[in-house]
Amino acid sequence: MHLKNVFIFLQLWFSAEGAYYGYYLGHCQFNFHDSQGVVFLEQLFFNKCLLVQYNSTLGKVVGYTKEGIIFADILNKNPRFQKHQIWKTNRCNDIAHLLYGNLSTVEPYVTLSSVKAEYSQHQLMLICSIYNFYPKKIKVTWLRDGKEITSDVTSTDELPNGNWLYQYHSNLEFTPKPGEKISCMVEHASLREPKIYNWEPEHHSDKKELVIGTAGLLIGLLFSVAGFLYYRRTVIVRERVSTTEDIYPENNL
Repeated sequence: MHLKNVFIFLQLWFSAEGAYYGYYLGHCQFNFHDSQGVVFLEQLFFNKCLLVQYNSTLGKVVGYTKEGIIFADILNKNPRFQKHQIWKTNRCNDIAHLLYGNLSTVEPYVTLSSVKAEYSQHQLMLICSIYNFYPKKIKVTWLRDGKEITSDVTSTDELPNGNWLYQYHSNLEFTPKPGEKISCMVEHASLREPKIYNWEPEHHSDKKELVIGTAGLLIGLLFSVAGFLYYRRTVIVRERVSTTEDIYPENNL
């Protein structure tokens, strides 16, 4: 759910007899996860009917009744009114950036892994997983030798963890080529600059066989040394016993 902050300026006016009423409503609206998405709205109602509305994304007033259309046309042709609307929109932006800048942020934890690409024309799938970050907005870009990759890329939405933190996963299907560098670049409000994580291919099966073979060699060598030491010790003891019997033959009686 998007958390929105709304500043409301409300004015009411009534007829002397209380038979009619109208009100003016001003919104300074933005999203905490996107300080750029600031919208300034002004609305004028009469007897619960919307007459005109100013929307900063449109930059003009829109009329919703016959009288409202005439009024909107007058306002849109007024340079002083337009200049004042720009000033109020800028004030909304200032407030949004001030509050957004004071929010606490949590730096993401990133892992980069590879799996065999199933049912694909490519050999591998790289998975760039980003965990436990805040705020929600995050950008992940795949790079090949420093240049952006746009094809064969799939990504999830920002997924809530249930503790105000989020996770995000981006996948790249590709066929490795000798000498190329594949990287995952992460941009987030908690980072002063984008962080780049390089994929380093590992031949897990070859390493596993090498480790097992080395371990077996070391164990065999250990047993060989132990057997040799035991043999030498036995020979030395026998030689000492034989020497003792030759010197003291009476001990054998």
